[in-house]
Amino acid sequence: MDFDSHPAFAAYAELHRKLMEDIVQPLAQNGSPAWSGELMKSWSADLAHHAAQWREREQRYLREQYELWQRYIGSAQEPGKLAPPSSDRRFRSEEWRHPYFAYLAESYLHTQRWIEQAVSDAPLGERAKRKLAFFARQYIDALSPANFAWSNPQALKRALDTKGESLAAGLKNMREDSALGRVSNVDRRAYRVGDNLAVTPGSVVFENELVQLIQYRPSTDTGYQRPLVIVPPCINKFYILDLQPENSLVRYAVSRGHTVFMVSWRNVPRELSHLIWDDYLALGVMRPIEVAREICGVEQVNALGFCVGGTLLAAALAVLHARGERPVRSVTLLTTMLDYSDTGKLGVFIDEPYVAQRERQLAAGGILRGEELALAFASLRANDLIWRYVVNNYLLGNQPEAFDLLYWNDDSANLPGPMYVYYLRNMYLEDNLRKPRKLSMCGAPVDLARLDMPAYAVAAQQDHIVPWKTAYASAALLGGRIEFVLTASGHVAGVVNPPPGKRRRYWAGGSHSADSDAWLAAADRHEGSWWPHWARWLGRQAGKRMKARVPGHPRYPEIEPAPGRYVKESAGAPSSGGQQSA
Repeated sequence: MDFDSHPAFAAYAELHRKLMEDIVQPLAQNGSPAWSGELMKSWSADLAHHAAQWREREQRYLREQYELWQRYIGSAQEPGKLAPPSSDRRFRSEEWRHPYFAYLAESYLHTQRWIEQAVSDAPLGERAKRKLAFFARQYIDALSPANFAWSNPQALKRALDTKGESLAAGLKNMREDSALGRVSNVDRRAYRVGDNLAVTPGSVVFENELVQLIQYRPSTDTGYQRPLVIVPPCINKFYILDLQPENSLVRYAVSRGHTVFMVSWRNVPRELSHLIWDDYLALGVMRPIEVAREICGVEQVNALGFCVGGTLLAAALAVLHARGERPVRSVTLLTTMLDYSDTGKLGVFIDEPYVAQRERQLAAGGILRGEELALAFASLRANDLIWRYVVNNYLLGNQPEAFDLLYWNDDSANLPGPMYVYYLRNMYLEDNLRKPRKLSMCGAPVDLARLDMPAYAVAAQQDHIVPWKTAYASAALLGGRIEFVLTASGHVAGVVNPPPGKRRRYWAGGSHSADSDAWLAAADRHEGSWWPHWARWLGRQAGKRMKARVPGHPRYPEIEPAPGRYVKESAGAPSSGGQQSA
């Protein structure tokens, strides 16, 4: 097949260009172009100041590339003499051992190492160097020879073997993704919320313009006196905690006798683009806690927050405590940041120019689209979450696999601009939440140290969104007794870790008064899931056993079956329905 003249291949090249415009350029723009320009200016000044060193480094790079070329010439006569490292999964297949393609891969990896070393040696502050490293990584990942049909031997072989059918399938996949504005990393046809995701039985018992509150049906004859109210992240849908029956934390808690309430955040429509942070506390956290207390006839509930849901929960409880109200007996925080002094990889996006720019755009109203946040998160692991699927979907013409975690990850939600920019400035940029009484929310001063109820905090060892040591420092801001648990894996997989089997591990015990490294050295390692450990802890906070409760109450009748309609609203086209009750 003559690829250069084939009309399908010409169309493919055009769509690949569009992909670069729709995906790669927005990745770079996430990092605040104005700040980036200053960074590059500073780096360029260093090049001029240390010209001799840079010339020597460049000459060494060119000499090594020449030596690599000589090895390639030799490998043409001696196959196997040159081969890319099998540890890099982009180049593991046998096709990459052909001398020409092995040379492309090795030359690319050599350039990658040279750029990384140049960034590492740059005389910049730690924050500036991290930002430069991020931009360099985006550039390096994008230019891999695996990402282009004309330099990927697997793609060329597949096109020849299928007589161009793989190329046609890849074109179709790319057109569909280009219309969506993102690279698909999951087969979305495999799942449907309410059919095979979020299927734990229950009913919506309350709703307002921002949330629905789900009460789940009991699966035991008796249950605990105090219910559990769950506040999930508002940037994704709640069903991360109720995926499928075998990995649903909701179903697990219900099976242990807890009356579980779940906050289901609205995918915010434009008419709610004026909502602020305080609205999220009042409408999305405090009101659901009040409703759960009324339905169950109790003075206190147990509460759980995941990621930014945990941040909202802690802030709301601090407001309530400042008012002299104590409606929560215990709090569970899953991979939650309250201390933003080290925000990990996400911090590369957040600086004064970026926040000021977003304030100009959104502070007076407007919507932050869920797709923008999803792209920002994906860029933190671009090889795994973007380029891997460019190769699979477009170059090889395959469909992405069905995977419930990735389906959820792709189902993002819109946020109101004023709420978002408040969060950016006061948490990520200025780290004000950890400063006692620095912030006033809902008319009350916020002091996390006043939260003296028992707390169970979970961190994930490979978390790239909430570094585990940041989660540890965050828990230390609370005023009560802390049970800290570190689980293996990442931000989501570390939380969604059901008990069957012993695929992962966790660490617990030790004194939380110690620093994080000392705590880990003293903690006990356990094989398997942390869920049973948490269930035992939560059971001690939940009160006596009594007849299990069914959903609803005379004041709060069942509105519709779980999972409700809010969770089914797409970020691309949020609806404007829903009661306006508070």
